[in-house]
Amino acid sequence: MIITGIISAIVIGAIIGALGRLVVPGRQNIPIWLTIVIGIVAALIGTAIAGALGVGVTRGFDWIKLIIQIVLAAVGVILVTNLYHKRGVR
Repeated sequence: MIITGIISAIVIGAIIGALGRLVVPGRQNIPIWLTIVIGIVAALIGTAIAGALGVGVTRGFDWIKLIIQIVLAAVGVILVTNLYHKRGVR
């Protein structure tokens, strides 16, 4: 069960990270692995925030939780893109 949890975290992180990148205008020159990491972190933090707000588990699809996760991923992409370029990493 641990392997499936890791694989699902990577898949969900990739999806959330990609959606976060799509929301941010312009081009982001960061590697795909960094996008996945941002997505995983955004999904975890977004789930915690949604749970604290009482909207973590709803009937049907959890749209509010998904929106929170995508917004966090977009903010993460913006921050990491700016830091990545300031350090001169290419």
